[in-house]
Amino acid sequence: MSTAAPERTKRPDRPQAILTVVSTETITPNLIRITAGGEGFDAIRDNESSDKYVKIMFADPAFGLVPPYDLAALREHSPEMLPRNRTYTVREMDREQKQLTIDFVVHGDEGIAGPWAKTAAPGDTLVAMGAGGAYRPEPAAPWHLLIADHTALPAVSAAIEAMEADAGGHVIANVAHAEDRLLPDVPAGITVTWVEDDKALIAAVADLDWPEGTPQVFAHGERETIKAIRRILKDREVPRESLSISAYWARGRAEDQFQAEKREPIGQID
Repeated sequence: MSTAAPERTKRPDRPQAILTVVSTETITPNLIRITAGGEGFDAIRDNESSDKYVKIMFADPAFGLVPPYDLAALREHSPEMLPRNRTYTVREMDREQKQLTIDFVVHGDEGIAGPWAKTAAPGDTLVAMGAGGAYRPEPAAPWHLLIADHTALPAVSAAIEAMEADAGGHVIANVAHAEDRLLPDVPAGITVTWVEDDKALIAAVADLDWPEGTPQVFAHGERETIKAIRRILKDREVPRESLSISAYWARGRAEDQFQAEKREPIGQID
């Protein structure tokens, strides 16, 4: 006699932090820094990860939605009106001032978040959910290896700021334009290598003169590139527990499709 499988209980939506833009700043030709805060900041579930991230919600102005958004009702009755989510690393979290700072990579008029950031001004509303995150530099690690493209540079910057002064290791980053190659001051024992594309990023990781000991690795960027880097790290016998590795985006995919594919074989990075 068979029994019906229990119905899966849907998790409630995370709280929405309704924030007000405090300032905007063009950091490099392709990077805009936005700070937002206010009493809505208390809805953010903070953590100690250096790669902490939030989901920013972008509602189509044509629908006239006002936050907080009733996501359950929209899913049931008007799914076409649901705000679009975009994932962004928190560059800085100021608990005392109740503000968060996010760096937006902007490529012309592509996408949703970049064009919004280009026109954002003090007084505008930013709605965020989170924060998530799972990585922080471990002081006891023999050395650190941080691998990134432009999208992961804010997380790398936060990691560098969280490192001990005597930390050692390597940062290898793919950022095409020299004017966008921006990092905070790195510990003296950390070397930084810049490359211009993902092919060069993979080659730089493969050719790295490997120091003694097992590194703590942070590797995030374009999906197929990260898969190739994962294979290199397997060859180097870096254990999974020493890795923070995932794709931040996938070439040819909008974020909605990219996020959906994370649950399918194409989106898996083991």
